[in-house]
Amino acid sequence: MEELGKYIGAGLACFAMLGAAIGVGNIFASYLDGAMRNPSAAAGQTGNLFVGAAFAEAMGLFGFVVALILIFV
Repeated sequence: MEELGKYIGAGLACFAMLGAAIGVGNIFASYLDGAMRNPSAAAGQTGNLFVGAAFAEAMGLFGFVVALILIFV
């Protein structure tokens, strides 16, 4: 029963990766939408784009690490 709980918890922790993928998609979609509306301001927002994508991906990686910890520890 304990083994089953570990796998269920790891599967639920993997939903963080789904959220990260959706978040990164929204970040890039919003950037492209803004860049098409105002191309002269797009270059100034590229740094914010990559910082936001990195934070969203970090949350997905944290969820993956938690899933691995639940399975193997």
